[in-house]
Amino acid sequence: MNDYFAHKLDAAEQLLLGIPPLDWLLAGMVGIAVWAGLWIVRRLITARFQKYSAAQHRLPIRLIGYLIGNTKQFLFFAVALYAAAAGLALPDRVHHIVSNLVLILVLMQIGLWAGRAVRYYLEMKELERGADRAFAGSLDIINFVARMLIWSLLILVALDNLGINITALLAGLGVGGVAVALALQNVLGDLFASLSIALDKPFVVGDNLVIDTFTGTVEHIGIKTTRLRSETGEQIIMSNADMLKSRVRNFGRMQEQRALTTIRVTYTTPAETLRSIPKMLESVVREQANARFDRCHLKTLGESALHFELSYFVQQPSVNPLLDLQQAVNFRIIDEFQRLGVEFAYPTQLVMVDDRRPA
Repeated sequence: MNDYFAHKLDAAEQLLLGIPPLDWLLAGMVGIAVWAGLWIVRRLITARFQKYSAAQHRLPIRLIGYLIGNTKQFLFFAVALYAAAAGLALPDRVHHIVSNLVLILVLMQIGLWAGRAVRYYLEMKELERGADRAFAGSLDIINFVARMLIWSLLILVALDNLGINITALLAGLGVGGVAVALALQNVLGDLFASLSIALDKPFVVGDNLVIDTFTGTVEHIGIKTTRLRSETGEQIIMSNADMLKSRVRNFGRMQEQRALTTIRVTYTTPAETLRSIPKMLESVVREQANARFDRCHLKTLGESALHFELSYFVQQPSVNPLLDLQQAVNFRIIDEFQRLGVEFAYPTQLVMVDDRRPA
């Protein structure tokens, strides 16, 4: 009977990698205690995150509170597993597996922390800048590129710690990358075009663009495409690379916009009244808010009318549209012409009829 129990005990120890069950029990208790302690600490910090997220605290303090509050459970498992395994005499092969698993989980959490830190920093800068359309348009692109670099670096670190020769891997990727780049040249072209848009900022969200035959307001600048909302309501989706190759007319950057109007007056208008028209039109423009008078001249003696050319600018066209100013000026011109008795000319044709009959 004693031999039977001794045989069972030896079999159990072999199953437990030669480690006594009591050591496994103590290691399990250590792991559970570490996991529970980390979970409680995170809950306490999360509960106080509202205090640390206040604007009066410095950005590093708010960022640390934000990152700790967004720590994942698998990091607690990795730390608990490492603490539990530290008290066990594990075989080298098992210890190597545990160490690699802990390393991968820690690197995953570092990647999530780094990505969230970049996103949090960009969002805070966006709040500080206020309604900065240029920064808002490049926010997603900068965040995407930063995350791609972070995860690429962490993958290389993980492979190096797992015993993989990353030098040979990078050399192989360099050769294979040429073939991949050729196969994905359109996608990569749009990606680099999006980086050019983010850095050079030829247009931002909210700008009104004219690209070839398309007109619309920029709604979103993405990694591959830019989306415009046309005046008729439909959404226009254009490749970033195609947009940079086109001639883009950006009306969102205008500080002022010109209006050029031709006013036709009849030949029967008295000469003194004609001489007063340029001054009258200048005063009409100057009495409008956000309008800058340029010039007014009797430009052409037409076939059926005298042509006055009026040129003026609307300042801050995004706030006061050009058509609104033109309408106000036109109504005032009509009022002044009626007051002065000036008639607008319209195309006419004089027909001379000779009713004389031959003798």
